[in-house]
Amino acid sequence: MELRQLEYFTAVCKEMHFSRAAENLCTTQSNLSQQIKFLENELGLPLFDRIGKRIALTDAGKILLEQCQLIFERIDYVKGAITDLKRMEGGKLDIGILPGDGDLLFDSLLINFHLAYPKLSISVTETMDVYGQVIDGTRDLGVTTMPQNPDDRIAVIPLFHEEFALAIRSDHPFAISKAVPFEQLQQLKMVMFGPEHQITKVFHTCCQEKGISIYNPIVTSTLSILLSLVEQGIGASILPRMLLEYLDRDNISAVTLLDPTPSQDICIIHRKDKFMGQAAKLFIGELQSFIQGVTERSQRSLG
Repeated sequence: MELRQLEYFTAVCKEMHFSRAAENLCTTQSNLSQQIKFLENELGLPLFDRIGKRIALTDAGKILLEQCQLIFERIDYVKGAITDLKRMEGGKLDIGILPGDGDLLFDSLLINFHLAYPKLSISVTETMDVYGQVIDGTRDLGVTTMPQNPDDRIAVIPLFHEEFALAIRSDHPFAISKAVPFEQLQQLKMVMFGPEHQITKVFHTCCQEKGISIYNPIVTSTLSILLSLVEQGIGASILPRMLLEYLDRDNISAVTLLDPTPSQDICIIHRKDKFMGQAAKLFIGELQSFIQGVTERSQRSLG
């Protein structure tokens, strides 16, 4: 059994058509058919049911396809490991993050990381489907909310517990209070991200828990606009406390919300069965150190 034959077999499975698979492989249909025949002869069972011009996988074909996927994943792992070993601190890293997290986690972190490791190429993409893109291999790492029932292929590294606070202009009466009940948000004009944003989803979950509704909010997709509207006293918002303390805007106060206090757990995810290169390991360590530093500064300011 040759690796080339397995590649030919998976190409046919992808197209379920011999001539299209041959075109994709830049070979002739007769050669492709011959290689599949060699494979079937070696295994002693047909891999495809040939019904007129259509084909379908046999039970033996289904077993072989499943194992081929594992084989090619291990080959990719070996190639990645060898390549990474050659260049050590070089390499590429593709990271998926939730919309808005870049303002807290990545602006200054990326600058410092690039200065420390200039050979690394890093791509950071905001997406609502961090988990799915790590699963399908689009992203090497993901920074997202803690998955409730993670796939067996996913490794989860807890990062921090994120609490949301009321962001409000510092001269507003609510800003004097250290904490306000969540239901009092009904008294305020709210400035929010769109419904697809993770912060908005957490906010709406809390509203449902309390049985309240927020009518006619101002909606924006940009953090800078949201902060400007809060600073001008046009509205209030719900934002991560860590972000508000990190930004340290003079005209914006962070007020604790009670009953409930909106929160979520943030983690790093990656595929267990994919080779984790030096770039990913270095970045995870830097991100953990960065979060620890921000958390310690926040605790000192509260103390």
